[in-house]
Amino acid sequence: MAILEKHKILEKNATLLLVFSFLVVTIGGLVEIVPLFYLQNTIEKVTGVRPYTPLELKGRDIYVREGCYVCHSQMIRPMRDEVERYGHYSLAAESMYDHPFQWGSKRTGPDLARVGGRYSDEWHIDHLTNPQAVVPESIMPKYGFLRNRIIDPSNMKERLSTDEMVGVPYNDEMVANAIADFRAQADPDADASGLDARYPGAQQRNFDRKPGVSEMDALIAYLQVLGTMVDFSTFEPDPTR
Repeated sequence: MAILEKHKILEKNATLLLVFSFLVVTIGGLVEIVPLFYLQNTIEKVTGVRPYTPLELKGRDIYVREGCYVCHSQMIRPMRDEVERYGHYSLAAESMYDHPFQWGSKRTGPDLARVGGRYSDEWHIDHLTNPQAVVPESIMPKYGFLRNRIIDPSNMKERLSTDEMVGVPYNDEMVANAIADFRAQADPDADASGLDARYPGAQQRNFDRKPGVSEMDALIAYLQVLGTMVDFSTFEPDPTR
């Protein structure tokens, strides 16, 4: 009863309640956050995960700009029904270079964490141009206009430098070759040796099947890389983490 009587003092005094609430939240936050500064790494590094190529990064920017994350998540939870439908559960390392991450909170459409390589470029072109022609029950808007928007890659060096500032491991060579790599990835006849050396496994082709590098090229390049960086046939999680 004595504790209840003392608690009434807090309930009746708004200022006192605010002060004690602030103290509780502060202490709880410190308990959760401070230990992270003493860990060498909060994310288990996984072989194969690399920064996005300039073209993929531009595609990701378009994905965010068009609000695709509102209807599509990019996080497969470790539950049997999700793993059976979408594939291996998501790893933290797969999103380590995403700023911001695209985990999402709603699935009006399916999860896209493992969509890379699941469909052909032609399927993506048709789906983006007229979703209902591919999936009749879809309520997705049409994005065919992306195929007619040619991208000026003149700011790609600055774009990579910006991500480098927040921890993405782009180096001077990657930044210097950003525009060349951007164009080479969408041109199947270009010399892609430098692109592959800087971004192992990068896919090179004319993604939208039209001349010039369009916003659809970039978006499809981004979609086709999702979930493909990690070889889950050989992946083994660190048992100590």
